[in-house]
Amino acid sequence: MHDPRIIVALDFSSAEDALRLAEKLEPRLCRLKVGKELFTAAGPNLVETLMLKGFDIFLDLKFHDIPNTVAKACKAAANLGVWMINVHALGGRKMLMAAREVMPQGSTKLIAVTLLTSMDQNDLADIGLEGSPEQIVERLARLAKDCALDGVVCSALEAVNLRQQMGQDFCLVTPGIRLSNDRADDQKRVTTPRQAIQNGSNYLVIGRPITQADDPLFMCQQLNSEISNLII
Repeated sequence: MHDPRIIVALDFSSAEDALRLAEKLEPRLCRLKVGKELFTAAGPNLVETLMLKGFDIFLDLKFHDIPNTVAKACKAAANLGVWMINVHALGGRKMLMAAREVMPQGSTKLIAVTLLTSMDQNDLADIGLEGSPEQIVERLARLAKDCALDGVVCSALEAVNLRQQMGQDFCLVTPGIRLSNDRADDQKRVTTPRQAIQNGSNYLVIGRPITQADDPLFMCQQLNSEISNLII
């Protein structure tokens, strides 16, 4: 599989734990996501170590700041050679365009976070955002596409509409993936891997179902076989 659709979330607090899991996985079956906790604890050295093992890395730091600061952060991330990075669409047009301008075309993918999958209608009311989660996600996805970003992070429940609205070339990365018999844990908007691909997702971010499995590699193989016949 030359383009693994599964991104394993390395939600660990130490490089040792992350590397221990990476040793059990194979780059041909999955990519790896390094988020805020792990990056803060272990830094760029860990990212480089994982890349040397052959893994594509999604650096999930959700940059959200003034345009110049975000542009410099994106450039530093691209210089690391990671496969994908993200910014927060709520940073607005100037910030998104500044990020796009510093990224070499055709190298590191640049995507935007729309709404965190832990948020629901009550959370939106608290922060004064008008509309349903679906409406806000679509608005932010259109903004990201306008600014020539490669795609967005969204809930798989929103992927159907976004795939129709944004076309086939727009990349949809979906967290909140749970196996059919799992608890939702702290995610509000969740779906199964098979459903997510059918809905139009390109890449599935999966954490606990793989990282806490007795045999993470076997779980990765199972998930790949579950979705492989859906991928054109």
